[in-house]
Amino acid sequence: MICQLISIFIGLLLSAASGDSHCATNGVPIVRNISELDQDSYGRPGLSHITIAGSIMHGFKEVEVWLQTFAPGAHTPIHRHSCEEIFVVMKGSGTLYLASNSHKKYPGNPQEFPVFANSTFHVPVNDAHQVWNTNGHEDLQLLVIISRPPVKVFIYDDWNVPHTAAKLKFPYYWDERCYQTSPTKDEL
Repeated sequence: MICQLISIFIGLLLSAASGDSHCATNGVPIVRNISELDQDSYGRPGLSHITIAGSIMHGFKEVEVWLQTFAPGAHTPIHRHSCEEIFVVMKGSGTLYLASNSHKKYPGNPQEFPVFANSTFHVPVNDAHQVWNTNGHEDLQLLVIISRPPVKVFIYDDWNVPHTAAKLKFPYYWDERCYQTSPTKDEL
């Protein structure tokens, strides 16, 4: 049932545009095979990331959808962003670390939430968080939906780093290939 709902959701997202390129500015084909989409680790051991529907990559304005797979022990950095994020756990299990008190000067001690196949969880805007595959025996696969793309990510070395010392990463790794800044006009 959950797979059918996700398929319908992705179909609705993709029906908004047409085109065929990794960095399609005119959208994406109505129907695509996920197994044929580009996947990359972006230099992170144990990560497989596929952008199913992206703002910079495909021209979507309101949401992005990713399929991410984490090998045992793999994790995201501690980070926050000014968008809502919803996760659907497709397979495996792991742990969400969430600092709900991120409104202070630094994230602080996070709460731990176990996540498991067929569960869903969300991360509120600007709450520092981290997702780990804490299962030593199988991959953790997540369908991730974010609002207000493209995502600007603030990365922390640890939970006690002040917000002012977090490192901004924009464009984010999977947007770098397609991100183009406006050409600078020579005003002589």
